[in-house]
Amino acid sequence: MPDITIALVAELIATQFPQWQALPIKPVKESGWDNRTFHLGDRMSVRLPSASEYAAQVEKEHRWLPFLRSRLPQPIPDPLGLGTPGADFPWSWSIYRWLAGASARASRIGDFTRFALDLADFLVALRRIDAREGPVAGAHNFHRGGALAIYDAQTRDAMARLASEIDVSAVNGIWNAALATSWQGPGVWVHGDIAAGNLLVSEGRLCAVIDFGCLGVGDPSCDLVIAWTFLDSVGRKAFRDALALDSATWDRARGWAIWKALITLAKYRNCNWAGADRQHKMIRDIIDDQLAS
Repeated sequence: MPDITIALVAELIATQFPQWQALPIKPVKESGWDNRTFHLGDRMSVRLPSASEYAAQVEKEHRWLPFLRSRLPQPIPDPLGLGTPGADFPWSWSIYRWLAGASARASRIGDFTRFALDLADFLVALRRIDAREGPVAGAHNFHRGGALAIYDAQTRDAMARLASEIDVSAVNGIWNAALATSWQGPGVWVHGDIAAGNLLVSEGRLCAVIDFGCLGVGDPSCDLVIAWTFLDSVGRKAFRDALALDSATWDRARGWAIWKALITLAKYRNCNWAGADRQHKMIRDIIDDQLAS
């Protein structure tokens, strides 16, 4: 993994985009895991993949984000420059127009129901965009929008490792219900990573959606996981009603949510991880939600 520093970014800018080499560079306060992001002056950002498995996402975003932008109700990243390997950095990288806003947190949201409805409007608009030529879900987006069965062995292994901590019977039932269904319509656009860190808010409202590295075409259930990872029970109901998707799609959405919670818990269970309680609560919420539906 390359050491992604301000000096590296400055050298890449100077050699490939010299018109911007005088602009100051500094890390953003809340950068992601898959990519490292830096401010470039006041109006741009530089985004570099942190590992080879994320590198293929760069050119995909440059190909498809301009196509999607004008068709969505909220701003999304606007690519301004496609960088190439250089300065000991082995992959393509990006320059984007800066999007104002802060990552979504409960303390930053004025009305969770309004937030849920705004997000639902975004996802409805996304899945209505013509996706016939879009990239089918696969390794490039970690199979978001694809069949959950690809993670079956990993999920069952995590269940076994966590048997003393979770309701295995209930979790297994949720997982089996998810595997028993599939998306029956044509593939639709999926963001692939609708998480609080990829949703920007301003003055208590959703103001932008970022990080389209897991963009693809397939089953929209993967985009519903935020119903349990972030929304409260009232917001979750508003979100579900506004999306107007069938119960089988919500079964698969619970499967995506259970998969991620299980593998995260299994990975960190011996590390005295501060987030374990939150993951356990989310699993209980998913179980309760299935029972109530």
